[in-house]
Amino acid sequence: MLSSTLTNLAVALFTLTTQARPTTPSHNALSTATNTTNSTIGPENGHLVIVGGNLQSASIYEKIITLAGGPNASIVVIPTAGGDPSYDQNFPATVTLRELGATNVTVLHTYDPAVADTDEFIAPLNSASGIFFGGGRQWRLVDAYAGTKTEKAFQGVLDRGGVISGSSAGASIMGSFLARGDTQNNQIMIGDHTVGFGYLKNAAIDQHVLVRNRHFDLFDILKANPGLLGVGIDEDTALVVQGNDVEVIGRTYALFYDRGFWSREELSELKNLPEPEARFYFLKPGDRYDLAKRKVVESASAAGVSKDEL
Repeated sequence: MLSSTLTNLAVALFTLTTQARPTTPSHNALSTATNTTNSTIGPENGHLVIVGGNLQSASIYEKIITLAGGPNASIVVIPTAGGDPSYDQNFPATVTLRELGATNVTVLHTYDPAVADTDEFIAPLNSASGIFFGGGRQWRLVDAYAGTKTEKAFQGVLDRGGVISGSSAGASIMGSFLARGDTQNNQIMIGDHTVGFGYLKNAAIDQHVLVRNRHFDLFDILKANPGLLGVGIDEDTALVVQGNDVEVIGRTYALFYDRGFWSREELSELKNLPEPEARFYFLKPGDRYDLAKRKVVESASAAGVSKDEL
């Protein structure tokens, strides 16, 4: 009963646009995005690049570099979700960004929220125009940074028009509801950490969805919180988000759980669909989605299958 009450409280706080961030981090911080006046679901300024894990495609890394401002842009890599005792400047994502032309890439890491709350620690973020969150366990990012000056500095990168990107755990942390945020294991969808950094508001983000057959798992969250948008992203695939616009890029598919349905096939109304609360559908690279309307935006890549192919 207590767990249910706390979860309901967390969801209520997501929808209150005037609710402030807590001033100190907590183990299960009930927090929302710092930019609470936004009229959009995604960032009003800047971009998100949300990757479903196992990032291999140079094109996705290159998109992050471009959105950060080009090869000379300052990009800060946050490996904290990984859980290693320490990290140096040769963290794999850092090496890849450099190999693809980024000349100013810095690794920034602590597990100590007291350190994360210092001006000295956040100095690299104050001039950054890009952030990349590495994979691991998303609750570690909450424990280290929620409610600190570092979290505010993350938001500052977006406010200045930069890009926040991340893969796997670094994808889930961007939602307002933190999927798989339990410290016991990564199969508990509603865990002891339920609040992400909220760059994508009123949403829960899952990753590795098709490779790990996770495409039904988000229903655990959505049954308890039916107002949330569910987003699942497969490996080496990303969503590029600005405002209410989403574009799928990368290698495979992203899944949307919005209680509606969309298909490339004509006559899709003849399908025998499950109830709205049990639906999801797939979008491929090149497809676009409107977060405000919760609808697919038709594009050249989303043209319907002709009747001759039915």
